[in-house]
Amino acid sequence: MSLKRASITAALTVLTLYALLIVSLGWFLDGTILRDTLFSERTLFAAQLSLTAATVATGLAILLAVPAAYGLSRYDFRGKAAAETVLEFPIIVSPAALGAIILIFFNNPLGEWVQNHIMQFVFTFAGIVLAQFVTVLGLSVRMLKAAFDEVPVELETVARTLGATPRHVFFTVTLPQAKNGMIAALILTWAKALGEFGATMMVAGTMAMRTETIPIAIFMRLSSADIEGTVAMILILVFIGLAALYTARRVLERKTYA
Repeated sequence: MSLKRASITAALTVLTLYALLIVSLGWFLDGTILRDTLFSERTLFAAQLSLTAATVATGLAILLAVPAAYGLSRYDFRGKAAAETVLEFPIIVSPAALGAIILIFFNNPLGEWVQNHIMQFVFTFAGIVLAQFVTVLGLSVRMLKAAFDEVPVELETVARTLGATPRHVFFTVTLPQAKNGMIAALILTWAKALGEFGATMMVAGTMAMRTETIPIAIFMRLSSADIEGTVAMILILVFIGLAALYTARRVLERKTYA
């Protein structure tokens, strides 16, 4: 078998694997149950909570990730290697373990002071946002750094030689050049936050109509053997996630062919 044929076969095998998993949901798909589940008050609450929390967590992550990614991309400083290594922390540590770490933090004196004097996080909406924020921050920084790495440093150097300040160069040269990569990073970060489960469950719990995001709703329905309801919730998450991924892919393609 030629390299071309082997490569294409492998790619189609990956596609077939995931397609079969998604199509298999149809075996338990019931139109009436699907309609009732989609428009139930509980589902609408879970969808609204998920979209709101993911948007807030993504916004907070981007606010910190943009300057952090630019610093890692453009400057050498003490601790840079450690900072880049820590970006992989949410990947090597499972989301459930990450959530447990957050929960344990709020049981030490500093964490208790934060909860008593600043904001309650455990079993609250703020806890959902925090769990998603911690989970997606490293991914966001990594993707934004890749976007900044692709902007030629020579463009910034020329702008500085013409008298532009570093801040002016950042906003008028670097950001516009990295725009598509930043948009793709924003979309993928949001999609990752939307589908986050392990850390959210640990920090915010699984309380219906209070901390029940779509992934938690899937877990709760499956735990009660509601297979048809579980399928309906999975389809909602898959639809939103695939739409986000498709949008990000189109943005990256425009970047590639620009």
